[in-house]
Amino acid sequence: MPEFNADNLDEVIHGRLRLGVMAYLASAGAASFADLKAQTSATDGNLSVHLRKLEDAGYVEIAKKFEGRKPLTTAKLTPAGRKAWIAYLEQMRSLMGDAAE
Repeated sequence: MPEFNADNLDEVIHGRLRLGVMAYLASAGAASFADLKAQTSATDGNLSVHLRKLEDAGYVEIAKKFEGRKPLTTAKLTPAGRKAWIAYLEQMRSLMGDAAE
């Protein structure tokens, strides 16, 4: 059995809200701020802060535009974000060992 070591988990992803955002974007491809807020049950401010952390890490790309007169913010995983997400999942599988089967 490999040595158990949770120190290598990506701390940017590992927070509950950021983990939820990454999981949702990995399957949805892209999502509006409103969709992410609804899917994660986050407040505007909390989601904004965590999206910024993911953006600063290069994992998420944020786009802002207007539809008519309404602002629309969307987020999508970057290639680096998808790679980090897959690495995170592999690390979690490794930590779970035989329990994952």
